[in-house]
Amino acid sequence: MSKLPKLGFLYLDYVLRFFDHSNFKGWPDKIETVTYHWGKDKQRFINEVRAKKIDVLIGNIPATAYETFREIAKEMPHIRFVPSLETQFPNKSKENVTLFCEKHDIAIPKTKIFHNEKQKAYDYLKNEAKYPQIIKKSYGPSNYGGYYVHKADNFKEAYDLLEKEKYDPIYTQNGIDLKYSGDLRVMLIGHKPVCAFWRFSGDGEWITNTSQGGTMSYENVPMNALELAVKASKAAKAEYWACDIAIDKNDDKPYILECATAFAAFPYIRDWICEYLMWDFSNGKYKMPYVPLYSWVELGKIDPSLLRTMRHIGFSKYTPSCDGAYFINEKDSSFDMEKTILNDPSDYPEEYSYEKLPAYVQLEDIQTENSNGLELTKINFNTATLTDIMTLHGMEEELALDIQEFIGENIITDPSDLLDLESIDEQMIKTWDNNIADMRININNTDQDTLKKIKGIGAKLAKIILDFKEEIEHFTDLDQLKEIEGIGKNKLAQLKSRLKIGE
Repeated sequence: MSKLPKLGFLYLDYVLRFFDHSNFKGWPDKIETVTYHWGKDKQRFINEVRAKKIDVLIGNIPATAYETFREIAKEMPHIRFVPSLETQFPNKSKENVTLFCEKHDIAIPKTKIFHNEKQKAYDYLKNEAKYPQIIKKSYGPSNYGGYYVHKADNFKEAYDLLEKEKYDPIYTQNGIDLKYSGDLRVMLIGHKPVCAFWRFSGDGEWITNTSQGGTMSYENVPMNALELAVKASKAAKAEYWACDIAIDKNDDKPYILECATAFAAFPYIRDWICEYLMWDFSNGKYKMPYVPLYSWVELGKIDPSLLRTMRHIGFSKYTPSCDGAYFINEKDSSFDMEKTILNDPSDYPEEYSYEKLPAYVQLEDIQTENSNGLELTKINFNTATLTDIMTLHGMEEELALDIQEFIGENIITDPSDLLDLESIDEQMIKTWDNNIADMRININNTDQDTLKKIKGIGAKLAKIILDFKEEIEHFTDLDQLKEIEGIGKNKLAQLKSRLKIGE
């Protein structure tokens, strides 16, 4: 076998990993890891990649680091990024999705983008726009789960929304009259659809997102949606890809809503992606995965709890029997998995200009928005919505959902309480310092149910504290807790970090 390239995982602090060593089962050589630490870490990162003699860096890049990694890629032209920076262009913003689709003549709903042109946007929305309009926060991670996507049924709703949210650029798109009141998610590997399903909104909702109570169905995925997803994947030259597609119920035409390399994928799909990459990197020495078209229909019949444990799902190609019986799935043969073409800088849309974007969009670290005069939201985890949690640095939707579930069973008085979650460490919490509100509980205005959920208190101590409060009527100083038998110096210090005297 010819020499294999040296592989490296591209990780970023506080960002959940898409791939790990277990996904590359069977790769014979050591796979290096290189972690980008944000801040002024560019040169150190480049030096480490060079020192480890890496040929291929594998990993998605979040929107907030995208421009920095364009600069890194230019300084290391011999390194193959997977996906490439050109392929990851739509990951950065909704605007980039639109520019990508327009460059490659890929069907999207009519979209208007206004940079620092609020009045011009209002004139369009008042006099020309066809309602409903879908108004989105353009910049930021694609994994906000629809929490920055809004529907306006008339100009007043659009105006009120934009006055409140102050989005810049203003990104507004014609709403599609959705067939079956849902949209489609299509995932591809090597331009072959490997999973596709309808997403339907939850009761009383219009956003078709499963994290917001929506449902899914693998049945009756239309061929034209798969064809559009393949066209987009090939235009992006994407090793792996996902599209959200709307089907207009009036004429059955498909339109791209979102597309990116950053998407939620079942574990077995991540394994398939890595099997494909091993085949690619080894010039065919390793076996390319075989994934029958519409296999998602059968996999969708498996109970999700079982499916999550089935990391390595494999299929074998049909082999004719010895008596000559033969069967060919013609639909499958029209969507063969193939090797992707490598990108070059000309794949960027001509309209894409680094300089025209708002200043804060160009920053690699979302936390520096405060220095540009943008207001930092102070979050109290006990009252925070999923949208609030998603604004925290390095946050991913899966982790945000874990935090929300944890909050349902606990009262958070200090960010360190979240260290009980496996995916959170002290360094991550430290990056949230400027965004976290004072979450200590007012000892004079609480009840036993609340106190017993606070870390280090529990039901017994909660009752003792409240009984003592009843004796003294109210606390004037937390040091009064020392009068309770069993509360020593260390326990008092712990309670002081979680309780306060309210006004």
